[in-house]
Amino acid sequence: MPSRPSTFAMLCGLASCLALGAANGPLGGDPVSFELKSSDFTTGSTIPQQFTCVGADISPALKWNDAPANTQSFALITDDPDAPVGNWVHWVLYNLPASVHSLPQNFPKSEKAPDGTLQGRNDFGKIGYGGPCPPPGKPHRYFFKLYALDTQLALKPGAAKKDLERAMQSHILAQAETMARFSR
Repeated sequence: MPSRPSTFAMLCGLASCLALGAANGPLGGDPVSFELKSSDFTTGSTIPQQFTCVGADISPALKWNDAPANTQSFALITDDPDAPVGNWVHWVLYNLPASVHSLPQNFPKSEKAPDGTLQGRNDFGKIGYGGPCPPPGKPHRYFFKLYALDTQLALKPGAAKKDLERAMQSHILAQAETMARFSR
């Protein structure tokens, strides 16, 4: 599988993507239509400053639809493949109930939400969302990847992206993503 951006992501460049098939995706899943978007930015656009380290550093609103009917939970990973040190993780969130189809702006930066949603540790060493904060220069790409899963994951709060990816293996029903850019 090529590194980000994959051929799939480049072809997808609109507000939603088709799920990656088990033979095509790094973590597997059946090909299913699945849409993820934000009311705070459009795919490929610039992320507004309020969602970055130069602003309030709050998470943008996200919403999704058309998840598979047998979805048991959702997981979200937001990362920057253009970071100088390699892929930089900005948000790890998992065990979102299947009944949830959106995240509000400024999602609380706590390990556990009242509905059971858990958050992991980002590469800033903190729980919850950490907004774009690239060094001065060309724009970086920020991928928001949402996974529909066939189970609740047996992970404790504070898990790292690698732990989440390992736990999701063979449980991904569908994946959707959106991407936006930011530079300083």
